[in-house]
Amino acid sequence: MATMSRFEAAFCRSAPWRFVARRIVLPWALQGARPVGDVLEIGAGSGAMAAELLATHPDIRMTVTDFDAEMVTAAEQRLAPLADRTTTRQADATALPFDDDSFDMVLSWIMLHHTVEWEKALAEAVRVTRPGGHVVGYDLLNTAPLRVLHQAEGAQVRMMRLAELRETLSDLPVTQAILTTTPGRFAVRFTLRK
Repeated sequence: MATMSRFEAAFCRSAPWRFVARRIVLPWALQGARPVGDVLEIGAGSGAMAAELLATHPDIRMTVTDFDAEMVTAAEQRLAPLADRTTTRQADATALPFDDDSFDMVLSWIMLHHTVEWEKALAEAVRVTRPGGHVVGYDLLNTAPLRVLHQAEGAQVRMMRLAELRETLSDLPVTQAILTTTPGRFAVRFTLRK
């Protein structure tokens, strides 16, 4: 599993990203889904999205994970004022350290391509989701501009193709899968119901 490049880590901690996450990305990514109960965010980076969710949904409890120890520390610091509603820990998204059916919702924001084995990460997200719960997220699709960007910064990634994602989802124990691509097919949003 890869860690973030220096550029990605700096951007993830920046004020511009927090603003964009709150005002644009989070509402777009949630697709109208309302987080309730116990929520897990995999690959949470610096915790920017988790902080916004906790601020706008005071009735949720969040477990925030990342593989990169530096990002876990950054998330702990950012979420410290909300420590009564959060748990932050290091975890590999392809082998989550949680029991089956542990969470009402699992979130994945633009991190699957960093896992390289993103199929395993999606299977794990579904495994730890309670029946009737949702896996909600978005990620980048395999396009030339995004491949060039990640190669230029030296990041270890494996971009997904839409057909691969559809095939992977057809093998998972979900009752519904809604996929929406952005114009230009640079990214895909997904909502999976278990």
